[in-house]
Amino acid sequence: MNRFDNISLRCLLQADSKTNTATAMDIFEKVRNNPGPLGKWSDVGHGYMMFPKLEGEIQPRMKFRGKEHITWSLNNYLGLANHPEVRKIDAEAAAQFGLAYPMGSRMMSGNSDYHEQLENELSEFVMKEDTFLLNYGYQGIMSAIDSLCSRHDVIVYDAESHACIIDGVRLHQGKRFVFRHNDIENCELQLQRAGEIIKDTPGGILLITEGVFGMGGDQGKLKEIVDLKKKYEFRLLVDDAHGFGTMGETGAGCGEHQGCQNGIDLYFSTFAKSMASIGAFISGEKKVIKFLRYNMRSQIFAKSLPMPIVIGNLKRLELLRTKPELKKQLWDNVNKLQSGFRKRGFDLGSTNSPVTPVFLKVSIPETINLVVDLRENYGIFCSAVTYPVIPKGMLMLRIIPTASHTDADILATLEAFSAIREKIENGAYQHEFAMESIK
Repeated sequence: MNRFDNISLRCLLQADSKTNTATAMDIFEKVRNNPGPLGKWSDVGHGYMMFPKLEGEIQPRMKFRGKEHITWSLNNYLGLANHPEVRKIDAEAAAQFGLAYPMGSRMMSGNSDYHEQLENELSEFVMKEDTFLLNYGYQGIMSAIDSLCSRHDVIVYDAESHACIIDGVRLHQGKRFVFRHNDIENCELQLQRAGEIIKDTPGGILLITEGVFGMGGDQGKLKEIVDLKKKYEFRLLVDDAHGFGTMGETGAGCGEHQGCQNGIDLYFSTFAKSMASIGAFISGEKKVIKFLRYNMRSQIFAKSLPMPIVIGNLKRLELLRTKPELKKQLWDNVNKLQSGFRKRGFDLGSTNSPVTPVFLKVSIPETINLVVDLRENYGIFCSAVTYPVIPKGMLMLRIIPTASHTDADILATLEAFSAIREKIENGAYQHEFAMESIK
């Protein structure tokens, strides 16, 4: 199209806009009319089912709407959120540095010896050459994927990957192939398809999966995927947010647990789970981490992690290394809780981690009544997950045991779940609309 064609086209569009003034939709009107699969329930559940407010110290029993509840919805796996040593260091660091220090991004003016010390200690702990601190897990892994993969590269990823991975893949301008969840045969098929794409191009293959899948609690088949490297040329990125600190002999994660940490090319995790903090990190080969350090836009153009967070994370990492009794207590509670559910006939799916999903067959209206009953009459607070995260007609009550929970917490919860299951079988949740009674 030449310059005159462009001018003619522009004139036609201008003329069209004068005669057809209503061709575009107001973007606000669009979202007003379609609030989304979860948003459509906001008028019913806001402040209760969604955006609830837990109050009091972070511990197994907290207050919700003025009543004490046994709380199973916090990823405070090792109980570090209120550990006295952690609280002391957090307070001292905040008093010394405030929350503003250091100012600026790491690259420009926000670096410090403490940031580099934390990176070095993390590298040693997860058995990798180098580490780069990230401000947040969600933005961190998105930006890592975006930095690593050009339009010539191909991404292969697990179908049940976390939303942050999905959003990172969406940023990718090249080809991507998804494999059925933990299906190694299908994963191999997608690697073959990816291999065909990159023939005679400067592209490579990045395979992305998770250490522990945060909803179902099952581990990614890391060892089997690493074994595929004998047949296919690809690099492996593992998001081990729920495995770091909870899995493996030392707590170094699912790669250590499955005996294949060396085969993981990039190991990613967050401080928001077992470390009960803020931030994340990515570890791997020194030259690759150097590339990320100088190319990850989410870090180059964002303020550095505040000093109290960094110093607090150094203390938390120290406790991960030096207090194995915390992980032992976590797993004692995990085994008591999960074995108790299974003995009572509950479906926990295929979890082999602390994440404990309890699957029940109920409709969404029944779900609302059930959750209200569980909270108001049994004092149990846990996350309720429904469609579109899981199939229609199903409810997943997601329970996160921690090292801080007691035997009394576990027994009370098991008895409450037995009671609500009996009510499901009797159709008790099919009648009244419980949300009306708590407003």
